[in-house]
Amino acid sequence: MEKPTEPASIPGADRDTRRFMARAVAAVAAVGTVGAGLAVRAGADGAFAKYAGSALYTVLLCALVAFCAPRARPLVVAATALGLSWAVEFAQLTGVPAELSAHSAAARLVLGSTFNAPDLFWYAVGAAAAWTVHAGVRRRA
Repeated sequence: MEKPTEPASIPGADRDTRRFMARAVAAVAAVGTVGAGLAVRAGADGAFAKYAGSALYTVLLCALVAFCAPRARPLVVAATALGLSWAVEFAQLTGVPAELSAHSAAARLVLGSTFNAPDLFWYAVGAAAAWTVHAGVRRRA
């Protein structure tokens, strides 16, 4: 008896392919988001750069959540990323992220150091933008 080698004849192959593709798209989105953040940092300054960075932080979290949970609905992905962004921002009120950021560049990039209330709004903007793109891509797939 021959083993099935055609993807259509392997149970769950289509589902595995969709998950793989969803993860690949999420990975590309994460890399693109980091690239956009670096471009904003290199090419802009002031309030635009700061708040674009805040929005892109949440967009990156959306991509990472989508990578980890490729079957999650876009609204769940965006809400999770927004919740994580807000949790990190509110954690800055404790002083712990500032202490960690003083010793590590990675902690400074991930956790920040100082609470800034307007960031909460810009995180929501990033989550909404990522949700819009994710829902559109998912609808077409």
